Amino acid sequence: MLRITIDETGQAAVKMVLEGRIAGPWAEELDRVWVEAAPELGSRKLSIDLRSVTYADAGGKRVLRKIVSQTNAELLTGTLSTQDLAAELTRQAQKSVF
Repeated sequence: MLRITIDETGQAAVKMVLEGRIAGPWAEELDRVWVEAAPELGSRKLSIDLRSVTYADAGGKRVLRKIVSQTNAELLTGTLSTQDLAAELTRQAQKSVF
């Protein structure tokens, strides 16, 4: 299961909080939510809170890479696994591999 919360913290920033597993149909749901939310972002800075993510499969990582490469989002981490995920996403997004 994946919980997605979008918090428009002000005129300058938007925060997307992800909780749970970004895998299978949940990766597809994240992509759908992103496609709907992206036009509303405008010039605001996006941060993605990964602190409560427990797992991301290849599809989930692909969606996250797409979001990061499109927005240069700040990735918020807390555990070693989310730090590793953020580092992987950042490296691959810079190469535009999704």
